[in-house]
This record gives sequence, C-alpha cells and structure tokens, in this order.
Amino acid sequence: MAGKLPSDFLWGYATASYQIEGSPTADGRGPSIWDTFSHTPGKIKDGSNGDVATDSYRRWGEDLALLKFAGVKAYRFSISWSRIIPQGGRDDLINPDAIEHYGVFIQMLRNNGIRPIVTLYHWDLPQALHDRYGGWLNKDEIVKDYVNYARACFRYLGDLVKDWITINEPWVVSVMGYGTGEFAPGHKSDTEHWIVAHNLILAHAHAVKVYREEFRESQGGQIGITLDSGWQMPYDDSPENIAAAKRGIAFKLGRFADPIYKGHYPSVVKEMIGDRLPDFTDEEIAVVKGSSDFFGLNTYTTQLVRKGGDNEIQGKVQYTFTRPDGSQLGKRSHVAWLQSYPPGFRSLLNYLWETYNLPIYVTENGFPVKDENKLPVDKAIHDTDRIEYFEGYTDALLRAVTEDGVPVKGYFAWSILDNFEWADGYATRFGTTHVDFTTQKRTPKLSYQFLKNWFPDHIAK
Repeated sequence: MAGKLPSDFLWGYATASYQIEGSPTADGRGPSIWDTFSHTPGKIKDGSNGDVATDSYRRWGEDLALLKFAGVKAYRFSISWSRIIPQGGRDDLINPDAIEHYGVFIQMLRNNGIRPIVTLYHWDLPQALHDRYGGWLNKDEIVKDYVNYARACFRYLGDLVKDWITINEPWVVSVMGYGTGEFAPGHKSDTEHWIVAHNLILAHAHAVKVYREEFRESQGGQIGITLDSGWQMPYDDSPENIAAAKRGIAFKLGRFADPIYKGHYPSVVKEMIGDRLPDFTDEEIAVVKGSSDFFGLNTYTTQLVRKGGDNEIQGKVQYTFTRPDGSQLGKRSHVAWLQSYPPGFRSLLNYLWETYNLPIYVTENGFPVKDENKLPVDKAIHDTDRIEYFEGYTDALLRAVTEDGVPVKGYFAWSILDNFEWADGYATRFGTTHVDFTTQKRTPKLSYQFLKNWFPDHIAK
C-alpha cells in the first residue's frame, strides 16, 4: 500500500496510575476508591489488589527504557489524584512530593524524545471525597474539587505537558461503578449512574474551561476527553436490527459525545430514560458544548447488535459475537467482551469523523491473549494472537487515514506492560511486555517488536 500516516503521527502506549504504580502510601499518597474496593473480599476475581501492580512508581526508569527502546513518539499515562491532593478537596493540601515525582518523570520522557499525554482521571477518586459527600454523586462539590485538582496539574506541570485528557471512559466510571457495581465504588442502581455520568461531563467541561481561560495562551496545549466504544454492527439487514445498532451506539457513545460535541443528549436516550436523566441548564450546556479539542477514543472490539432485551443501559438491545450462520465474528480473547474484528475499527473511525468532525486520537487499543497467564514466560512472549490483532487493527487504521481521509492523529496501544486489570486482577494480560509479578522482571513479547517495526515503516519521514 502506497499511503502512509502523516509525519507528525503520534504512536505509543497507554497506562493508568492504579494499574501500574503500586506504592499506595509512598510520599504521602492518600487512598483512592480502588484501594478500598480491591481490598474488599470478593470484588477482584483473583483476590489481588494494586498495592504493588508493576511497581512503576519506583521502577519508572525501567518503563522509560522499554518505551525508549520501542521507539515510541508519545506515552499516555494518568496522574493519581490522591497523590497530588491526598484528601482530594479544594481546601485540602497539595502534596509537593507528588508534584516533584510526576514533574521529574515528565521531564525524563521529554529528555528522551517522548511526548507526555496526561490523563487527569483514570478512575481513582480520592476515597476521602467519596466518604465526605458521595464523590461523583454530588454535583455541587465534585465539579469544584475536580476542577481544583485539574488546575493544580495545569499550574505545576503544564509547562511540560501539551496534551491533556480530562477523564478516561466516563461510561465505565458511571455504569460499572454506580450501575452494575462491578467496579469501584461498587454501587448497584438504575438511577445513580445517570447522575454520575452527567456530573462527569460537567467536571470535564469546567476543567477545559479553566485550561482554555487560564493556561492555554501561555502553555499552548490542547485538552479533551476519552470515550470508549466498540463498533456496533447490525446483526442482519432487517430494519429493526439496523435501528438497534444505531440505538446501541447512542447509549454507549452518543450520550457522552453528543452533549460534548453537539450540545445535547441523543433524543432516543432522553425518551427511554425520562426524568432519571438529569437536564443541563442553559449555563451548563454553554460550558459543555465544544469542550474537547479532539475526539479521544478507546476501542477494542465490534459487537453484533439486535433489538430486544430489557437492558436499558444498552438501550434495550442485545449484543452477540455469533453471526446468524453460527460462526464467530472474530478471534476470541481472554475476556468474554472482546473479539478481534478490524473492519469494525475502520467503520468506527469513519463514523466518528462523519458524526463529530474532529481529529481523532485512538487512546487505547489492545488484545488479551486467551490463557496467556497460564503460560511460562518463554511461551507467553510468542503472542501470535496479539500480533494478528495488531496487524489487523493497524492496517484498518492506515486504510481509514489514507483511503477514507479520516484525520487520525495518534494511536496508543494498551499496554506496554501486563498490569492490574481492575476486577480481573492479574489473570487478564494486555501487555506487549510480560511481567513476572513475583520478581517484577519485564520481558518483551514478540508483539512489542511488531509495533516497534510497524510504525516507522508506515509513518512518512
């Protein structure tokens, strides 16, 4: 194929603080809701927690070496809110040791030619704010406290950071934390998650407003949000399943993207949820609309969608990977929710460009090989299923850019390291580097080499 990605295309890896850092009390860090949740018996499948994870708070030099040797242009990571402000709130003390830690790490990334892409919130709310007023359920308090935290990061780190992501995957924060209860803080409710989603959008938007008004002119950066969605493909050509796929993506993606990029919730969501979906005031929507400089996308899979079922979180549609003829859509992974299907990735990128008309950064994409956790390291590093996944998805990315004209500006593989995979614990491995969690020894897999070779070959010089 003749076409190449543009010369300024950013490729790299993504991680999150609680999944890699460990050192939960080092240098004055306060607990987050994930510390509490993972230490609650029965919440994590293998009974583990993030107390050590990949020990990256201490071993960040090893991570940096892996990134440097991989040839990445950028690295997306998240800051721990309860490190920066251990008690979380706007009247609580900022922790200078945490500012210094992240400042040194960011400077070292830059010294090695790696652009820092910083996520402000990747699910680890300070436990103190959850205890004090209910955390994300309390609009009046949480928006102010989140904005105060964001302002501290802009003020102390913004001269070194030109790319900010406010919140990672508000759908997961709200639905899995306050709807199904599978993630921290473990609430189950058919009302709370709509409230939390609304408050996450407002917190994001007000942090962006502060950045644009107080910091952008002097610091010269960009800021946006990362939303998660697979492509949703009709199960067959029937009108009801075509409509179901459109409704499914409105409930998964549109109910965050439409307010942020268009200024309103999708009508299909408002009709189904009614008065449990909070309204934006005129003043609020003026802040929310247009509050992202780009479209940040985390995507892993494609689902076949058909009408039916009573799951209103999904818009009363059903997901499957089994085609009408009984075959599977793609290659199975270690987790039930993910099969590989590269054409769906290309379709999703086209849909986002046609619908929202902003440059796209693919901020996460990756594959957990089935039962890789059961293999010795010398077998685990031969991760052919992951290589096959990346071959398909990078090709779909390239075609979307060069043939379809979709302005994708960056791609971040999940992840550079096997790490703490939330409620799955350590059994689900997404890394292109194998981690022995007993010794912390890092061993690059063949997929690490694949990505290291692929991007230089497909980015214009």
